Amino acid sequence: MAAKQASGIRVGIGGWTFEPWRETFYPKGLAQKRELEYASRQVTSIEINGTYYGSQKPETFAKWREEAPEGFVFSVKGTRFTTNRRVLAEAGESIERFVGSGITELKDKLGPINWQFLPTKQFDPKDFEAFLKLLPHSVDGYDLRHVAEVRHDSFRNPEFIDMLRAHKVAVVLTDKDGFPEIPDVTAPFVYARLQGASEEIETGYAPKALDLWAKRAKAWAEGGAPDDLTPVGAPEKKAPKSRDVFIYMINGFKPKAPAAAMALIKKLG
Repeated sequence: MAAKQASGIRVGIGGWTFEPWRETFYPKGLAQKRELEYASRQVTSIEINGTYYGSQKPETFAKWREEAPEGFVFSVKGTRFTTNRRVLAEAGESIERFVGSGITELKDKLGPINWQFLPTKQFDPKDFEAFLKLLPHSVDGYDLRHVAEVRHDSFRNPEFIDMLRAHKVAVVLTDKDGFPEIPDVTAPFVYARLQGASEEIETGYAPKALDLWAKRAKAWAEGGAPDDLTPVGAPEKKAPKSRDVFIYMINGFKPKAPAAAMALIKKLG
C-alpha cells in the first residue's frame, strides 16, 4: 500500500505499462492485466499517457477506475491532435471531442488534463489565449482542471502567467534540462513532471533532492510557494489556505520512476 502522505499532495508515475518495470517494480509473475491494480496501490496518482496518442473507449476509463483504490486520482494527457496544430484557436472541435470521449467515466478519480505542446511551439499571445478560452471547466456534471505543458523558452513571459491565471489553468513545472522552468502558481493546484532520475541512484533522485521536492510540495499544499524557485511573473494576489499538488516521476532513467515516486511519498509521510 502507498504510504500515507501530506493532505492534498499526490505523487505518481507516467503510465503503468513499461516492460523494464516488470523486472524492477512489479512482483515476479504478476499478470500484465493486474499491473494497474498493483501500481495504483504503490503510488497515489498516475498520468495516463495513452490518451495523448489515441482515443480510449468510455468502458476502458470505467475499467481503470474500478481497478484503482478509493482516493486514487488519474491525470489524463490531452490528445496531440489538439495541441500539435499551427493554429490553436481552431482546436475547439478537437477539445470537445476529447472531453466527451469518456474521461468522466473516471468519476471522482479524474484529475487534471495535461495539454502537452511540442518544444517547437512558441508563445503567440493572441492564439494561445484563444485556446484557453476553448477549454471547458465542466462536462457531464464533473469539474475539469487543465494544465499546459509548454516546452519553448518564449513562454517564460509574465503575459503568459497572467493569461493562465485569468483562466485558472496551471502550468507544468519541470526539472528537465533544455525545457523552460516556470514555477509560477497560476491555478488552484500545482502540477510538476520530474524528468531527472538517475540510473546510478537507487531511488532515481538523491535523498537531498527528494527532501527538496517534499519541502516544495508542502509549501504549495499549504497555499504558499517555495522560496528557492524564481517565478516568471508577479506573485499571486491572494494565496489560498491550501491547494492540491500533483508530482509525477516521468523520465530521466525511466526504470527508476516508481522507486523515485515511492521514495518521495515516504518523505511526505
